Amino acid sequence: MESSDLMKFIVETLGCKVNMYESNVMISLLKKAGYQIGNKNDSDIDIVIINTCTVTNKADSKSLKTVRQLVKKYPKAYTIVVGCSAQNDASKFKIEGVDLVIGNVGKSQIVNYIKDKVKGVIIEKIEKQPFENMQITRFNQTRAYVKIEDGCNNFCSYCIIPYVRGDIRSKPLNKVLEEVTNLVKQGYKEVVLTGIHTGHYGADINVSFSSLLEKLVLIPNLERLRISSIEITELNKDILSLLEKYQVLVDHFHIPLQSGCDATLKRMNRKYDTKYFINKVNEIRKIRPDISLTTDVIVGFPGETKEEFQKTVETIKKINFSKIHVFPYSARKGTKAEQMENQVDEKTKKRRVDILLNLSKELEKKYALKFIGKEVVFLPEIEKNGFIIGHTGNYLLIKTKGMKNDCNQDIRVLIKNYEEPYLIGNRIDKNK
Repeated sequence: MESSDLMKFIVETLGCKVNMYESNVMISLLKKAGYQIGNKNDSDIDIVIINTCTVTNKADSKSLKTVRQLVKKYPKAYTIVVGCSAQNDASKFKIEGVDLVIGNVGKSQIVNYIKDKVKGVIIEKIEKQPFENMQITRFNQTRAYVKIEDGCNNFCSYCIIPYVRGDIRSKPLNKVLEEVTNLVKQGYKEVVLTGIHTGHYGADINVSFSSLLEKLVLIPNLERLRISSIEITELNKDILSLLEKYQVLVDHFHIPLQSGCDATLKRMNRKYDTKYFINKVNEIRKIRPDISLTTDVIVGFPGETKEEFQKTVETIKKINFSKIHVFPYSARKGTKAEQMENQVDEKTKKRRVDILLNLSKELEKKYALKFIGKEVVFLPEIEKNGFIIGHTGNYLLIKTKGMKNDCNQDIRVLIKNYEEPYLIGNRIDKNK
């Protein structure tokens, strides 16, 4: 191959925050090795890496479509397919133009694969893998993600992810502290802890997630610490105690509900019922009354009747989430739910998705309107047409007048009105 400092690469990322983190790791490693990052408009790309997702059938299709598009666009490039869809079924990526398929093991070795121009399919068994050492010092967004954990042992009946990510394995505590500290020194004000099952961090290394949080909140100049997603069963008294004590833990939890009906939850092999979920939410709101609680819900799970779906709607209203991410059930080969009777038809799924998306809009607006007339601080992420846009700690989307150099700076605004999806604010001078 040519000298690395003359070669340009792109990384296309599909799926979750873990994939985004791992793509950033690969970008950092390649840049450090002398490769140049290009963009998709360049015609002279030498290396293409696609980091795939398999969480649903739609994600699989999108991954394959993306690979085909990029192979066609850059026929001379050395193309590598990585990630969950590749781990799940590497055979579908054996297409002309794809040089290497490596799945979910070996992303940290990406430079060696490229230097040696390795070709073929290298899919290692994901079970009993050690935690793959990855660290970043720079991230391509305003907030930095830090992957602290990989794998999941929950085996929800609908989910393929434990089969493509393996058992729970955690990054050593000192490595997490070192990585977050370095990112804060680089100027990142917010760090997002992410993993496949983030709240189970430390289960394999005799460390609790709360003990990690307790150390992270004390890192000097870290302004915001966010957990990407956490199960309701993992919000124990130790974590709630930290929420009460440290404002650096943001006013936002993303807690997957998946269904608001106990019978459906049981078929899903979830580890709680609706009463437990609601009681825990009430505990959280006693500590942080204005906290934003967002969630994931699957509709059309096998056997979900009209009455079961209605129970989900009622539970969502009772909990009063500030946003719902809605997913139609997607049968995944190799999962228990795929074999279940009474599969729900696509038309019914779509109708139920629409009902929940409309409910989510109502709940988002209801939550946002609580902040009109209040002062909030937000972290601008982009500048567009003389306006800066970004999120508060409780994940309100704010828009106010500003310039590009305001990005990644704390900006205080007085909220004046709501123009979906933004809260519009007037800037307040710090010195007043």
